[in-house]
Amino acid sequence: MSDETAEDDIDLAGLSDEDLTAQMHDDLYDGLVEEIEEATHILLGRGWPADRILNEALVEGMRMVGIDFRDGILFVPEVLLAANAMKGGMAILRPLLAETGAKPIGTVVIGTVKGDIHDIGKNLVAMMLEGAGFEVFNLGINTDVDEFLAAIDEHNPDIVGMSALLTTTMPYMKVVIDTLVEKGMRDDLIVLVGGAPLNEEFGEAIGADAYCPDAAVAAETAGALITARRTAA
Repeated sequence: MSDETAEDDIDLAGLSDEDLTAQMHDDLYDGLVEEIEEATHILLGRGWPADRILNEALVEGMRMVGIDFRDGILFVPEVLLAANAMKGGMAILRPLLAETGAKPIGTVVIGTVKGDIHDIGKNLVAMMLEGAGFEVFNLGINTDVDEFLAAIDEHNPDIVGMSALLTTTMPYMKVVIDTLVEKGMRDDLIVLVGGAPLNEEFGEAIGADAYCPDAAVAAETAGALITARRTAA
């Protein structure tokens, strides 16, 4: 309770830019939506461009959340709160970013595969990717190959993410990848897979670019593979 009281006493507008950015990292970590929204408006009022606020305050804050989630210090409920706070800041910044033509790190299409209705883990991955600066199109659950193909045609993503929580639905991931190969689309896409019953060997066997054991690793892997691909190009 004392920490909450101390939080209430902080005058965000009275902080320097550096201290305010650090405070935003803390507030994101604690899932404080109103504080993130207020601080975002303050930095905009000080002349910070939207992309700088996104990268230095929000994305960096979510990176810290991701590290502690990966290391078992934070758990799913805390990460969901942090992601919700991130959304509060993004709601303010997104139209400004669109006006300036600022580009996301990359674009991701993600869905739980056909026959599977589990989505908490997949939604967490989507939130972490958005928090890392990606534009994410979440296709939901029970996503068949035609829905993946339609989303790829519509959004022209860099990355396709697939999730499964049932051993019986895991093979459908290969159906999607094989279809991408047949249509000559596979080489243009980074394919990430994840879910509790999967492992690295399965990811390799079906032709995915990477298996991601959790949301934090997914965000790190997506960023690394995007960078590697663009460097190679």
